[in-house]
Amino acid sequence: MEPAAERHHRDVRGGAARAAVFGVSDGLVSNVSLILGVAGAHPSSAIVRLAGLAGLVAGACSMAAGEYVSMQAQSELLERELDMERRELARNPHREQRELARIYESRGLEPGAADELASHMMRDPETALETHAREELGIDPGELGSPRKAAAASFTSFALGAAVPLLPWFFVRGLPAVVTSGVLAATLSVLVGVALAYFTGRSRARTVLRQVLVAVVAAGVTYGIGSLVGVAGGVS
Repeated sequence: MEPAAERHHRDVRGGAARAAVFGVSDGLVSNVSLILGVAGAHPSSAIVRLAGLAGLVAGACSMAAGEYVSMQAQSELLERELDMERRELARNPHREQRELARIYESRGLEPGAADELASHMMRDPETALETHAREELGIDPGELGSPRKAAAASFTSFALGAAVPLLPWFFVRGLPAVVTSGVLAATLSVLVGVALAYFTGRSRARTVLRQVLVAVVAAGVTYGIGSLVGVAGGVS
């Protein structure tokens, strides 16, 4: 009998798609909660639309700004580390070669083989920098990330998630809009749950149920609060 084909690992480092899924999830949960919270007070549809649009824009801008600042700081830190390593390679190439050889020895290579491999890696300056960055710092110089792209991706994914529960309020009003908004949010939650199950390798049913429950509970709580505040406001 032939051995079963090896199951390929998921790429857990390429986080663009995974980050997009989380962005959609954040936008969906936060804005459906805001929209239904406001709708629970039974204002006009224009007020709900305004609140939903404000939540979409404010949330997307906040996500983008946070992602940009975080990625920019990380990129600057990694660039600093690479510059320091580049200077050390220029000033003390023999010491850096010995450090690299010791790393290879710690991973099981014989001293002679480790010295030979380290010497080979040190022949080209760029190869030497990349090798030291990977082995000593755990950095891939070619994949430091783009703050602008990360910010744009965060803005877009959050806005997409936040737009789904808002759409019905441009076409219907009152209870039909509330129900449609909730159904659309639940449907997107299912899709987000399926995507998260793919990335994590967890049970699809459990992940979907968890994602839907998070959205339903958050929206239900804010709708209830909106209803209480709306009643209180009407009495006063």
